Order: sequence, then structure tokens, then C-alpha cells
Amino acid sequence: MQASTESASPRLMIVTTTERIPDTRVVQTFGQVFGLTVRSRSIGGNIAAGLKSLAGGEIGSYVKLNEDSRRQALDRMVKNAAAMGANAVTMMRFDSTEMGRSMSEIVAYGTAQLVETTTDSAHATNAQG
Repeated sequence: MQASTESASPRLMIVTTTERIPDTRVVQTFGQVFGLTVRSRSIGGNIAAGLKSLAGGEIGSYVKLNEDSRRQALDRMVKNAAAMGANAVTMMRFDSTEMGRSMSEIVAYGTAQLVETTTDSAHATNAQG
């Protein structure tokens, strides 16, 4: 998975939930990196969602809120990793916590690393092309 940053940086960041990235080697590990956001719905949105929950089914406005929150947390994590000099985040995870009745905290976190393509995989790619 490759993620963009909130700024218009042309540099791509490799983001993966795995410990290792195939065909790369770790040059430097910078350590923990995270991106955080706290979101809430308006009182009107909470009332509408409450009424929808009586009928059952998916509550689309909450789905969109959570998707947007995760994307923002991921973008912030990538921006923080890039500021450290990383070009990859491994072992990436999401976590969420409910804060009060109307707020949710979403955090994306992982290990910021500088990786490079291994020579063997670069030769294999050249031989195929």
C-alpha cells in the first residue's frame, strides 16, 4: 500500500502491515511514528443516526466519518514518517477509542524506516525488462 501525504510531496511512502517489505533491506529504523485525529458528529447527525439505528442496517454517515478519520490519521502518520527521513512504515495498525458520548479518537501507528531495494531484486527486474 502506498499512501499520499497531506502536503503535495512527490515522494511515495510504502505503508505495510507486515514486518518486512519484500525485495528491500532496512537501512535505518527511526522508531515509532503515528498520526492522530479526534472527530465528532453534530447533534443533528447523532439524532439522525439514532433514528436509523432503530430500523437496523448500516449507518452511512458514520461509515464515511470513520473512513475519513482513518485516511486523515494515515496521512498524518505518513507526513510524520517523512519528516523523520523515512520512506516506509512497517507494522502499521489502526486503533480507535471512544471519548465521551460523541467523540472518537483514531490513531494510525507503525515503525518508520528507511529502506532500499536489494541488489538481487534490482538485477532480476533488469533481466526481465
